[in-house]
Amino acid sequence: MEKVGRGKLKSVEDAAARDGGATGSSAPEPPERDLERALGTQIRTFRRQQDLSISDLAGAAGLSIGMLSKIENGGISPSLSSLQAISRALQVPLSSLFASFEERQDCSYVKAGNGVTIDRRGTKIGHIYQLLGHVLRGDVVVEPYLITLREDAAAHTGFRHSGIEFLYMLEGEVHYRHGSETYHLQAGDSLLFDSSALHGPEHLSGAETRYLSIIIYPRL
Repeated sequence: MEKVGRGKLKSVEDAAARDGGATGSSAPEPPERDLERALGTQIRTFRRQQDLSISDLAGAAGLSIGMLSKIENGGISPSLSSLQAISRALQVPLSSLFASFEERQDCSYVKAGNGVTIDRRGTKIGHIYQLLGHVLRGDVVVEPYLITLREDAAAHTGFRHSGIEFLYMLEGEVHYRHGSETYHLQAGDSLLFDSSALHGPEHLSGAETRYLSIIIYPRL
């Protein structure tokens, strides 16, 4: 009978952990488990750093190999007692198991004037869009723009997209059309609307105008 070395045994167990112990399963995947996956990744990282196999850590923590595999795979929500047992076995603080999740939290910091700038052309000449931030996860997408309409900006009421949009006038003025209605917006005014209807600046003052546009729509 072939003897399986420690390194080979650990790689086999790691593969089983990634597969969650299933073979050829066609069951639908569970909903996103961001926290569980982050915990599992962090536990696996600590285990490998200490050159421990799945069975080593499971035995030290008093858990079954199958249970630990599911935890490392992010397939279940481990109890506090299980996490405490794992942290003691790894000899790391309990809070360190959550470090990976905390580091993954989205945060977008943009200094003044450093947003991603898009100068649109054609029918939207003179419309300058500066994206002020973005996030990569979550159920909804939030896109905050600082929009500048230059003196030579062309009117354009053909914008249409999913979600809702919020406008806040910073300086200048514009007659903004939404659907069948037109609104005279000046500094300090705001407009919240369903952005699936045609919309956009209909009449411009001829002077530079700036406003904040926040677009929110579901992430597909």
